[in-house]
Amino acid sequence: MSSRVTSDLDLANMLADAARAAVLPYFRAPGLAAENKDAGGFDPVTAADHAAEVAMRELLQRHRPEDGILGEELGRIDGTSGRQWVLDPIDGTRAFLSGTPTWGVLIALNEGQGPVLGVIDQPYTGERFVGGRGIAEMTGPQGARPLQVRATRDLAQAILFSTFPEVGSAAEGAAFRAVAAQVRLTRYGMDCYAYALLAAGQIDLVIEAGLKPYDVQAPIAVIEAAGGLVTGWDGTPAQDGGRVLAAATPELHAAAMELLAAHTGD
Repeated sequence: MSSRVTSDLDLANMLADAARAAVLPYFRAPGLAAENKDAGGFDPVTAADHAAEVAMRELLQRHRPEDGILGEELGRIDGTSGRQWVLDPIDGTRAFLSGTPTWGVLIALNEGQGPVLGVIDQPYTGERFVGGRGIAEMTGPQGARPLQVRATRDLAQAILFSTFPEVGSAAEGAAFRAVAAQVRLTRYGMDCYAYALLAAGQIDLVIEAGLKPYDVQAPIAVIEAAGGLVTGWDGTPAQDGGRVLAAATPELHAAAMELLAAHTGD
């Protein structure tokens, strides 16, 4: 067992620092190569993904050897404590390859019932969004400030983000477009940064499909700490991924969920 000299929050920040140091030398570097993990499409992975996950796993083995780990690139290690650290070393590898700073490092701690601590870190801009364990805060070039979602309740005034215009299946895409038709503004291509902006009070909704646990557990913790909601499209817990609806207020969540259900049959 570890001595727990380092708190979970301190350790999460140590993990984010280690990932930053590992990935930044690769970002916008000439000739960065990527392997494709998806035979039917393009799901890239780079040396930076591997380097960041290895760096975080080494810290976890040192400080929390009894805890489990679930990482996008290196899989699962079962622990003995009932706790699991969920890692996505680069969420948004396509953005990383393109040189756009909308990718991020995702770190979550799940104690069995869902994520209780999350970090969304953007190494290039120096922004870090942390939620859980009594904290909801972002730090960046302009200093630190609390995270707090917006109070938007009317769908017609909402700003909606998603990563891919096609969202998921044809039915899921149609459901998304039904919501997009009702909001004030829709934007695409932001990866995990969209969830960070929701927690920071910049936007109101994120709707996506086809997510994995490591894509969503950190955003859940950060957004919930900031006062928002994250569920599946049917209102069930979203920690396992799939169809995800993140909203700033219960009113927006209910309105979006009703439209999604009407077009998916849920």
